[in-house]
Amino acid sequence: MEAKKVSESKTIMTEMIMPNDTNPLGNLMGGNLMRWMDIAGGICAGKHCEKHTVTASVDHVSFQRPILVGDVITIEASVTRAFNTSVEVYVEVFAADVMGKNNRLCNNAYFTFVALDQESRQPVKIPKVNPLSREEQQQYESALRRRELRLILSKRMKPEDAKNLKELFLGK
Repeated sequence: MEAKKVSESKTIMTEMIMPNDTNPLGNLMGGNLMRWMDIAGGICAGKHCEKHTVTASVDHVSFQRPILVGDVITIEASVTRAFNTSVEVYVEVFAADVMGKNNRLCNNAYFTFVALDQESRQPVKIPKVNPLSREEQQQYESALRRRELRLILSKRMKPEDAKNLKELFLGK
């Protein structure tokens, strides 16, 4: 299986924030935003894996800036690293007014998706990622630490076994 470039699966999705997407204050509801982020990330993961994928985890999500009714959001999803059967996808959300002014980063998160085969819906091996740019290489390298943290938090790894996190914090 040949490694794939990040650009081969990059996904960009745009939505206009309508009144039914917002809370009584006119701000986009967080659940709606997370749903759209999950969709964009899932499309990106599916393109990379060339398989159906399911969401396995979402790292820390914080709502940094309000997104208002009438704003247009652009969601960008890119694969950062592929493991055996799972792929990490970085999702960023930008908002601007309908004329394209006041563009701002409002949210970002890392999603993990698992690729499944068509018949038995069992996890399957996926292509590796070939990072080309400096930014892609940094995301690729730091993905090991994020993965270890996810595994620790889900109790699937003991903290003492997290080699990459130890190196980060202890310099070993």
